[in-house]
Amino acid sequence: MTRTHPEAADFETIRDWVFDLDNTLYPHHVDLFAQVDRNMTAYVSKLLSLPEDEARVLQKNYYRDHGTTLQGLMINHDIDPNDFLEKAHEIDYSVLEPNPVLGAAIKALPGRKFIFTNGSVPHAEKTAEALGILHHFDDIFDIVAAGFTPKPEADAYAKFLRRSGVDTDHAAMFEDLPRNLREPKTLGMKTVLIVPPNLEYGFAEAFERLGDETAHIDYVTEDLAGFVGSVLDVFGERNMNYR
Repeated sequence: MTRTHPEAADFETIRDWVFDLDNTLYPHHVDLFAQVDRNMTAYVSKLLSLPEDEARVLQKNYYRDHGTTLQGLMINHDIDPNDFLEKAHEIDYSVLEPNPVLGAAIKALPGRKFIFTNGSVPHAEKTAEALGILHHFDDIFDIVAAGFTPKPEADAYAKFLRRSGVDTDHAAMFEDLPRNLREPKTLGMKTVLIVPPNLEYGFAEAFERLGDETAHIDYVTEDLAGFVGSVLDVFGERNMNYR
């Protein structure tokens, strides 16, 4: 059964904390990723000389079938992934606001903290810096480090684990995409799905939404900072004044 409030038995031995980036470390309503999404559509449109509506359909099909638009383009059109990443992340980060509550809560977690993203390190750094939380993380593992193999592919997680040395029996992963939590659950990690308030996903694809298959999801929360704060209760960290 998927829960909304952390239980002590699930978190008291966790020592590695793994966070997705987009729509996880910042809330869905900020819509930062919408800028990336538009850039990807524009890239596909220009690359293949397609009208924007057709390019968007193809982009979403690649995203659904291959984990990322980039992977689909690499497989089917042999593009330069670094050029794609650079153009996709030419966005305005000023829409993000510092989140000191989240920063303090992440800082107070015992052990190491990682960002594991299908985006790039520069994108992750700019995003986390705008949120005021970059300095709380030990490492960023991006799509380049994964050899351009994206989540939810098992190989992406294997590469992350080899580099980080994370012990999955003592680790938790936070994600906004349900399918990206299947492998972490199989590996023994505690899994936390971040969802928008009242499950108002807007124009999200069906596979991006919380569905009926939840056996691989231990917890669901609309409020990452609040959830991490509740996890800290397990460790008796309220006296650390992270709120």
